[in-house]
Amino acid sequence: MTSKSPNPQGKGLVPVLESLMQTRKNLAAPAKDILQIANELFTSLFVLNSQIKFKPIVGRTYWLYRKNGIYGLSLIAPEQWSPSHYGQFIGACELQPDLTWTLELSGQCRGDLALMAEITQQWERFDQKLNTAEHIDDLLPVYIATLPFYSRVLASALAHSLGQSMQKGGISGLSFDQARSKMLPAGTQST
Repeated sequence: MTSKSPNPQGKGLVPVLESLMQTRKNLAAPAKDILQIANELFTSLFVLNSQIKFKPIVGRTYWLYRKNGIYGLSLIAPEQWSPSHYGQFIGACELQPDLTWTLELSGQCRGDLALMAEITQQWERFDQKLNTAEHIDDLLPVYIATLPFYSRVLASALAHSLGQSMQKGGISGLSFDQARSKMLPAGTQST
């Protein structure tokens, strides 16, 4: 009696690796200072922790919504459907050529004190991790198993991109304080 292979075509890892390599191809990651790295990492992780059920494309605008406490990235703009369907419009997002994300918060979102307090708390937890990490590189999202497929691939590519930016900026392998002190003019001490 022969047992059948559960993966007869051997496709398990191939699509993941192919998608990751395609995402990293032609990546242009410029040198960045630690504050830019921190802001881009926080914003990108905020977007990537939402539900993404499609493959985002560099340079295209997407819309972030929140419904029942769950964030979701959508191809559909808020004016194209009813708020009861998509939930609260958080803002417009765009995947940049260096695979970081930008997020332009909506006016409705900026006026929601409870939501802004939640985002502030997320930033404070992130800032705490930044300040206590031995090396900033340790915070890069090389692999986050809890993320859905496209988010996980993009998070890994983000880690690669920001790692290159840190290396070009001479801050790779440093703590947050060490990297921040490299930004200060000569003779100035950080407080």
